[in-house]
Amino acid sequence: MVQESVTIIGGGIVGLATAYQLLQSRPDLRVRVYEKEKSVAMHQTSHNSGVIHSGIYYRPGSKKALNCLRGYAMMLQFCDEHAIPYRICGKVIVATEESERPGLKKIYERGIQNDMKGLELIGRDQLKEIEPHAEGIEAIWVPQAGIIDYKSVALKLKSKIEEAGGRVICGSPVTTIEKNDSGWSVKTAEEETQAGQVISCGGLHSDRLARMTDPSYDLRILPFRGEYYTLRPEAYHLVKTLIYPVPNPNFPFLGVHFTSLVHGGVEAGPNAVWALGREAYNWKIFNWKDTWDTLSYPGFRKLAGKYWKDGIFEMYRSLSKPAFVNALQKLVPEIQSKDLAPGGSGVRAQAVDRQGNLVEDFLFRENDQLLHVVNAPSPAATSSLSIGKTIADRVLG
Repeated sequence: MVQESVTIIGGGIVGLATAYQLLQSRPDLRVRVYEKEKSVAMHQTSHNSGVIHSGIYYRPGSKKALNCLRGYAMMLQFCDEHAIPYRICGKVIVATEESERPGLKKIYERGIQNDMKGLELIGRDQLKEIEPHAEGIEAIWVPQAGIIDYKSVALKLKSKIEEAGGRVICGSPVTTIEKNDSGWSVKTAEEETQAGQVISCGGLHSDRLARMTDPSYDLRILPFRGEYYTLRPEAYHLVKTLIYPVPNPNFPFLGVHFTSLVHGGVEAGPNAVWALGREAYNWKIFNWKDTWDTLSYPGFRKLAGKYWKDGIFEMYRSLSKPAFVNALQKLVPEIQSKDLAPGGSGVRAQAVDRQGNLVEDFLFRENDQLLHVVNAPSPAATSSLSIGKTIADRVLG
């Protein structure tokens, strides 16, 4: 049996950042990370648009706000130290009609409350100076927003963990987590590890890991797929920075937008559709167990009852390129169907309770030298080093 100080389950960016921060604080710790895939960062970390989020959307004082704001600075410092490419390009959040002005103002006020510097409410003329091809009646200029490749960050974190003496073991899904007199036993098909502290950062499977130690735990991860198009090279000139809409207050996602990419090119999307599996990156992938877990959960049925109209429209937009193009044209009217090529997709791990309420904030569940990161959707990648530091401080006391 392997003896470790801390065992971490999950080799996405949050699990890796946690291992890194533990070893930065206590180089003497024996830290082991188990990842079920053949490489780290195979799911949410590498299946996103690579935005460095500023923190403007999040409720002041929430875990999302605090960790995003601190994590933003920590991420830039880490990238500067290790020569990881990123670009602070800024972002505009655009109101395209009068009914969106109150929502835009609310977002601006949250940014001010979160002590963000340089935010500006701008009119159409100023918007055109920043994004000549965007259309709107009012916008927020967010200078802090940027772009990055989070998989590159994750690979560097893995390298630094191993340099510090930690182990990152891929291709090793965890089968059981059990309490015993010496702490916690974590088993994979290949080995058993005894650890004084266990931390799970399971992303799309975080609720299942939590139920390994508490079968009565009732939150459920629901998978929502976001699908992207990419702009063809002849249309790159239509987008300079990041162009976002004012989010629909009746639907808990940001809406389709334009994202410049750090290695070149522009993405358009994502939508938000219920995925037929926790790792179902397109409509052809279907997982019976995951689908039944979702359909049989009362919280999903209640959530669907609240948002069924929006959900049907998102599915329609997923299957209809003209509908997707129409949504993008609200922000950039010159966009045409011929400008878009099929892009990638990602699946967001979103915790929902039994009453059908989305868990809005980051959520940790702690008990007896055990910590589960149960809910860590966007902006978890931006916040990852701060989340890791938060967890390390709790674990080390």
